[in-house]
Amino acid sequence: MIARKVMLLGEIGVGKSSIVQRLVFDRFEMNYKPTIGVDVYRYEVPATPTRSAMALIVWDTDGNFGEQIFRHVYMREASAAVIVGDVTRPHTLDTLAALADGFREALPGRTLSLVLNKLDLLDPGDEVALPGALSRMGAPLHRTSAKTGDNIKTVFSETADAIDRRRL
Repeated sequence: MIARKVMLLGEIGVGKSSIVQRLVFDRFEMNYKPTIGVDVYRYEVPATPTRSAMALIVWDTDGNFGEQIFRHVYMREASAAVIVGDVTRPHTLDTLAALADGFREALPGRTLSLVLNKLDLLDPGDEVALPGALSRMGAPLHRTSAKTGDNIKTVFSETADAIDRRRL
């Protein structure tokens, strides 16, 4: 089975660890424990009619890195990034856009997925105001909830599909 490295990026508290915990273990922890440095997880994306099964090695990064992450050894050999923002904290969406720009500059041509997390905290019908840069990004934009599991597997399945299409 082919394995590819996926970076999970975003500010502290946007739900990166909760997303990967939901993905890998199908659980959600209410006790917040910040990631220090990086935690590494393996998730096997099932085969589809157009793609073989793929193991994603997900690097859950410490949100303190900010844009300095692109100069860090952690980024070596990354095939993709999943960048997360918190819909209840608009400034994290600006950071999401900045990290997406930084990833594209540091690793041109690599797969990029953008995640708006914590949809379960919004009232039905609430709209999320997206920063202009994020609206024009052209990367897939996923709305998720790590708490409920909504769209979490879809993000990583579509990321695997995009990696496969690019053969990185």
